[in-house]
Amino acid sequence: MDTLPGGTRLTRLIARDFRNHLDLDLATTRRFVALIGENGAGKTNIIEAVSLFCPGRGLRRADLATMARVGGPGGFAVSATLDTQDAEHRLGTGYEPPGYESRGTRVCRIDGAPAPSPVAFSDFLRLVWLTPDFDGLFRGAAGDRRRFLDRLVLAVDASHGTRVSAMERALRSRNRLLDERPDDGRWLDAVEREVAELGVAVALARRETVERLDRLIAETRDDAAPFPWASVRLEGDLDDLVAVWPALEAEDRFRRALAQGRHRDRAAGRTLIGPQTTDLVVRHGPKDVPAATASTGEQKALLIGLVLAHARLVRAMSGLTPLILLDEVAAHLDPRRRGGLFDALEALEGQVWMTGADPALFAELEGRADLIGVADGRIVPLAG
Repeated sequence: MDTLPGGTRLTRLIARDFRNHLDLDLATTRRFVALIGENGAGKTNIIEAVSLFCPGRGLRRADLATMARVGGPGGFAVSATLDTQDAEHRLGTGYEPPGYESRGTRVCRIDGAPAPSPVAFSDFLRLVWLTPDFDGLFRGAAGDRRRFLDRLVLAVDASHGTRVSAMERALRSRNRLLDERPDDGRWLDAVEREVAELGVAVALARRETVERLDRLIAETRDDAAPFPWASVRLEGDLDDLVAVWPALEAEDRFRRALAQGRHRDRAAGRTLIGPQTTDLVVRHGPKDVPAATASTGEQKALLIGLVLAHARLVRAMSGLTPLILLDEVAAHLDPRRRGGLFDALEALEGQVWMTGADPALFAELEGRADLIGVADGRIVPLAG
């Protein structure tokens, strides 16, 4: 098997009743894993199964119940065997459907023992991914970029998702109070204190990741590289606040701003200031123009460069070389950039799982990749 210095390799993936896979058992031996098959064959479903071994709901952000195979028992199970060089570990996760007196639950295990949540997987594995859903990121809504930003943070700070979820719950509570009990100052004071504490914590985690990423890109940028470098920064009222004031002072100022904005926010039906309004601002470095104004091809190349830089940041901050999932990425690239992508991935020293419809996309990886055919939810021999 290939050696991955400082990396983690997924050597076996088993999935039962997951999406269109009844009984998947896939072994890998190389750093590059290419899943090849027609649209709808189940390629993306396989890398989605891998993506469940990190905090959150995976690369599609789907409800767990929807991942269970249609016509199956209603639940699913996925396990991964990891080779970390020092030892072998087995991670497991799945969904148990609701019973007569129980709700549907997610199950997580590490080496056969129960784990409290998917956050525990981060001690063994870090994941970075890129899917076609990101293609319109720079021209799309700020909320899309915010979710992308939080995924960047989550890859280096496994607790970030818990903070974001708690913040969103607190914001919903405040909005509900403003609508139903706008004169209840005592409860509003309490929930705004919680919003301020959580909001500042979320903003600081985002700021640290983005500043480190921007600095790493600046230190390693190469104008001649096939993927242009990006400059990144945050834009938002709370982001400006935490950039100037210490955390406790930022919390106090944010809390006072929330109290002063109650009438305005009640009229709007939502909280108008805070981390839920943050935007990730990206510029095309070599051209020094907003990413949104670049051509479609330039935006895709810029996004790939940003994800590759993020993978390097994950390795630097966590000490774990991330496993990278690329869904239908090579198909969008010309031969020069496709070769540049494979070279850049090789330099990262981590395992890479890719999908594509055409075996020719992976011709340059012959002898370096496990080329795996997928059809109708099954692993099949490749034609020819």
